[in-house]
Amino acid sequence: MAKSITEIQAKSDMKRGVKVKGFKLHVDDIALIEQASTDLNIPQSQLIIDAVKFYLENKKAS
Repeated sequence: MAKSITEIQAKSDMKRGVKVKGFKLHVDDIALIEQASTDLNIPQSQLIIDAVKFYLENKKAS
């Protein structure tokens, strides 16, 4: 039996150790993320990861 695209994608995600995470954000915040990602020439996901890590590192110093 052939696997569906969803099944193939789920297996691939599990193999790579990734999963989808969604948030409801204000449209202005989304625009800020998109613009920062473009300005820094990095993917939005990497921007969010870097921002959270930066926040945690600086929060510990406080």
